[in-house]
Amino acid sequence: MGNSVPDLDKIGLKAEPELAEQFRREVANLLGRKNLSFPGAQPVSFARHHLTELHREDYFVCEKTDGIRCLMYFARGETDDHEIHYLIDRKNEYRWVPNLHFPLPGDESFQDFHTETLVDGELVNDTYDDGTQQLKYLVFDCLVLDGQSLMHRTLDKRLAYFKEKVLKPYNALYEKYPQEKQHRVFVVEDKSTQFSYGIEMMFREIIPKVKKIHGNDGLIFTCRSTPYRNGTDEHILKWKPPSENTIDFRLRLEFPVLEPDSEDEADGVSEPYPDYDALPIFHLFVLHNNDQYQHFGEMYVTPSEWEDLKALQMPLDDAIVECSKDQSGRWRFHRIRDDKADANHYTTVDKVLQSIEDRVTEEDLIRAAPSIKTAWKKRAQAEADERRRASARPAAPPHVNGNGVKRKFEE
Repeated sequence: MGNSVPDLDKIGLKAEPELAEQFRREVANLLGRKNLSFPGAQPVSFARHHLTELHREDYFVCEKTDGIRCLMYFARGETDDHEIHYLIDRKNEYRWVPNLHFPLPGDESFQDFHTETLVDGELVNDTYDDGTQQLKYLVFDCLVLDGQSLMHRTLDKRLAYFKEKVLKPYNALYEKYPQEKQHRVFVVEDKSTQFSYGIEMMFREIIPKVKKIHGNDGLIFTCRSTPYRNGTDEHILKWKPPSENTIDFRLRLEFPVLEPDSEDEADGVSEPYPDYDALPIFHLFVLHNNDQYQHFGEMYVTPSEWEDLKALQMPLDDAIVECSKDQSGRWRFHRIRDDKADANHYTTVDKVLQSIEDRVTEEDLIRAAPSIKTAWKKRAQAEADERRRASARPAAPPHVNGNGVKRKFEE
């Protein structure tokens, strides 16, 4: 399997700062918020107490794809008959993607298109047995559709709107004109989700299948009944196998300092200087309030691993690195996160450490599945009973001043 993480710069053209700021304001207006930061929801790490949460509320689960998280903004271009689409990455940068078209439902000409729309998803490279690759954008939420906010709707309703209003006519377009498929930068699909009690099927069937075509590093549980929330959402739970529980740090290198010898002095060097050929100390920092960084610890790197890191030919000092703990409790390099502008906030770090400390295994989740299903079915039955009781109640008599009451309620 090839690398499933795409290169955003090869997919879209980054907007200049002034234009990107304009789009940030447009998106903030669509969402009814003043904050111009990245508008996406962020999950929390799965801890043992979240098993109780899965029993208490309805959750959907999907596999955690090893791709690049992006929102996609559908907007109108410079003219009314021109549509544009921008990917929004976690650095809150906007990239224009050409040759995308999302027709409106019911338009057999496929000419009309969606605007003022914002969806959430991830880009991933799928690699097949014959070596071919297909870039995909997998949608797992819909925040705004044609100017109408869906954030207050339940997750299943938000996804239903996307599938019916966006994905269905999109697929119909390429079924009618298959020759147009070759012009697509990527294929748009909805991300497959299951009821939270379908955990065993996720581990036994779905994850083994997806691992054949792209990377996977866990599960995402999303609450069905809560609204979409910008920023950290306590109702989106990120579960990883214990070996995959990671933290994103800011890396700073400290090289040993050499005193100038006679050869150095002959070359005019009189001050101590860093020995860039030596193995440095790999300091790890986490984000605190007011964008300040504080030292957290060190990353353990062997001499051969240091050679591998240098061979990446990527800037390492001040880079964001994803690290996991080994069996000896040492932080080890996992990968460079060039898709992120900042390290994890210390509050996120605390939650990941808690998740590592009271880790929940695959076996724990599978054992909990039957009782999660029982609790889900019990809630569904209670809701159905309440609907039947409500429909059986006699209608309330009209109020003599009904219009006035209605007007007061709306006010």
